[in-house]
Amino acid sequence: MKSPTATTLRSTYLVVAFSFFAVLFEGYDLIVYGAAVPALLAYPNWALTAAQAGAIGAAALFGMVFGAPASGWLADIYGRRKLYIGLLTFFSLMMILVSLAQTPTQLGLFRFLAGLGFGGIPPTVIALVIEFAPARRKVLLNSIMLSGFGVGAILAGSMSILLLGHFGFRGMFAFGALPLVTLVPLAVWLLPESPEFLRKSAEHALGHVRSNPLRSIFRGQVGIATGLFAGANFFAFLMVFGLNTWLPLLMQSAGYALGDALKFLVLLNVGTLVGGMFGAGLADRFGMRLVASGVFVITSISLVLLAIIPATTLSNVLLVFVIGATLGGGQAVLWSYVAAFYTPESRATAVGVSSGIGRLGAAIGPAVGGLLINTGVGLAGNVTMLSVIALLTAVTIFFVPRMLSSSSTSIASSTIILPVQSLP
Repeated sequence: MKSPTATTLRSTYLVVAFSFFAVLFEGYDLIVYGAAVPALLAYPNWALTAAQAGAIGAAALFGMVFGAPASGWLADIYGRRKLYIGLLTFFSLMMILVSLAQTPTQLGLFRFLAGLGFGGIPPTVIALVIEFAPARRKVLLNSIMLSGFGVGAILAGSMSILLLGHFGFRGMFAFGALPLVTLVPLAVWLLPESPEFLRKSAEHALGHVRSNPLRSIFRGQVGIATGLFAGANFFAFLMVFGLNTWLPLLMQSAGYALGDALKFLVLLNVGTLVGGMFGAGLADRFGMRLVASGVFVITSISLVLLAIIPATTLSNVLLVFVIGATLGGGQAVLWSYVAAFYTPESRATAVGVSSGIGRLGAAIGPAVGGLLINTGVGLAGNVTMLSVIALLTAVTIFFVPRMLSSSSTSIASSTIILPVQSLP
């Protein structure tokens, strides 16, 4: 007979694994669009401009603006497991329709609908992992899980290099529906529900009053933190998705062939993957606020250097890797910070609202990049603008209120690695 500890560890590993692969496919489905943009622009039946391609790229991200807060709220009310299964099923079906789109309008519409599902994945899986992870592994396991986005992005870039010429953009989009026949049936069979959610549901069944999770995250100093978290997410997502959508085309404009330009997209996301792990270790030691704000300062400096240093393959490789690493590390720590700040009753709602508002930045990033490219602004102009945004991200995180008595219970209940008094 298995011990309770063995059963708990098995559940934790299952949750982290399921969450990792959900985020992986979210990353693939979002980033594959950027990898497919050159093929879309070359598709004679549609004759898209860069601005039109940017607007279509923004469609999924606008969907996430609505999907993230709605799914976070639903996860706090109805449970993380149900939302996980429902969201994966929905966005997989939408990706099938994306691959079959016959007009640019259809492509944009189905990408928007898929985005409703994409947006709900992070609030749901972050809540699951935080609530299952052992006390001294919460930030680390959350960062490992979130690294799935980078793996999915690397997969999208790598597959585009190898297969885009053979299967076209439709085949690349269709691959994003794979969770429907893999993760969904396995989750129905194996994925456990959050013990925190089950406990709160049991209390509610006994007549305890359930608080309104949406209202609680906008009260007092906690409301100020919610606004700042949303602002930081806005800036971070603008950078991540602006770069992932337009980096291949920008590197082409700097003189690289398409194959080499796509390799920079892969490199950016390799850096994101490495940075997420490294950032978790630093956050456990020095605090989440200090690390998250500090790495975005490094992002800003690296973007400035990419704009002003004469382009060579070696310098560009190093700078793109550092930009990816600091973006990945900063965003992973930022999301852990948000999840740690709130009580279990409102955790998924808080992550959903802050990331949902932040997704406006994700939607604006590709659109702004397309407009800048249309006006003749190349690599240097784009990354200079992003360097200012990286600095704004760092400042916004730095001014998040310190843990107060009204919210310190959320940290205690989350059993975050660091003692309450040492949190940033």
